[in-house]
Amino acid sequence: MEMSIPKEVTSTVASAVPASAAAPIQLQAAPRRGTLYKVRHDGKTSYLFGTIHVGKQGFFPLEPEVTRALADASALVLELDTRVHKPFEQALAKYGSYSAGDSITRHLSPYALAKLNKALAKAGLALQNVAMYRPWLVANILVGTEIEKHGYHRSNGVEGFLLTAAVEQKKQVHELESADYQLSLFASLDDAQQERYLVENLEELENGRALQKSAGLIDAWSNADAARIDVMARELTSGDSVSATFMDRTLLGKRNPEMAAHIERIMQGDQVAFVGIGLLHLVGDNGIPALLRQRGYEVEKVY
Repeated sequence: MEMSIPKEVTSTVASAVPASAAAPIQLQAAPRRGTLYKVRHDGKTSYLFGTIHVGKQGFFPLEPEVTRALADASALVLELDTRVHKPFEQALAKYGSYSAGDSITRHLSPYALAKLNKALAKAGLALQNVAMYRPWLVANILVGTEIEKHGYHRSNGVEGFLLTAAVEQKKQVHELESADYQLSLFASLDDAQQERYLVENLEELENGRALQKSAGLIDAWSNADAARIDVMARELTSGDSVSATFMDRTLLGKRNPEMAAHIERIMQGDQVAFVGIGLLHLVGDNGIPALLRQRGYEVEKVY
């Protein structure tokens, strides 16, 4: 998922949606990672940087062009300020959990429930521990748990590194979205779509595709491999699966124009903003750089 989540929340819901947490800032040189854009309009300059919400300690520090851009900015802008936990917990309860007395077992077919029990056993989780959660949340928990088993942790998410730097530099921090809005998007999936979303993710966990796709995108980010980033973006958003369609039309297609409009409002103010958002939001003809160009902004890809 292309979303952020406070790290403290993950102790309860494991890997509900990708998250980030602080990584110590170091001073040695670093290779290029992710992708960086410079955005200009009416004499004002801001920056767009593609992040990932999980990673490895070795990904830090970020390369000098990124740290200089952040240092030049007066404000850091993220999808969510992951230091703020209560709104996310409230949104999880509102959109990710069933009401008292209800359970996921009442909303899944026998086939889906059997596949879920098999996946939970492999992950070392009991059904009773996730029974109160909706299928989309359980799917994200299981995928995130698998990713973390292979060394990619929220504690090494990029947003945390940026937040640590911003706090040290006494910068303002702004959010592009709210936790309530982000998680409400998953509530747009009906019961049938949520079951299909769960089953698709369980199947990809079983055949290894879930890890392959996540690790592939993270590796492309860690090497600033633009060609591979494009390939991974197409893979994650192509096809008629519920997961790919939801990623393409909702998590990216709906949010990108809204984010672009919000970034435009920020740039119309007096601030020089460093905007750190999920890598996939910056890719393709409907990515935020392309949308800002359509709005008359000069957008230069630094790398």
